[in-house]
Amino acid sequence: MTESPRKTININTDGACLGNPGPGGWGALLRYKTQERELSGGEPDTTNNRMELMGAIMALEALTEPCIVTLTTDSQYVRQGITEWMKNWVRRGWKTAGGDPVKNRDLWERLHAASLRHQIEWKWVKGHSGDPDNERVDGLASAAAAAVRASGRATRTA
Repeated sequence: MTESPRKTININTDGACLGNPGPGGWGALLRYKTQERELSGGEPDTTNNRMELMGAIMALEALTEPCIVTLTTDSQYVRQGITEWMKNWVRRGWKTAGGDPVKNRDLWERLHAASLRHQIEWKWVKGHSGDPDNERVDGLASAAAAAVRASGRATRTA
């Protein structure tokens, strides 16, 4: 029996924070051929980096089978963290080069776990530069942050 080919999925993610820390939101756009799915959510007391991580985590966790993924983010923190820094953090017992504990370790571990079953190419796009998909997920993240600020409660839409 041969294995069926993996689906190729394009994902764009973003995070936003109204104050840092403060109410924040994340957004994700998943695209498979002509099908699209938007995800968003937010938390009342968070940081921009945590929301950037949550966008990627929630998008990857939404995939129900192993896929070939191109994940585009405007966060160098996310892209460099997962592709360059994490291996050294793990080797040093989750410490930075300066010996400090890695911030957002809980989310980095979750992102790593979510990425294991997929073949992922991590791409960076300059934020607020007119890229249509980046602008779209920025809008999702900003709207989620505004909804959290208005309600004072965490939100999530699928």
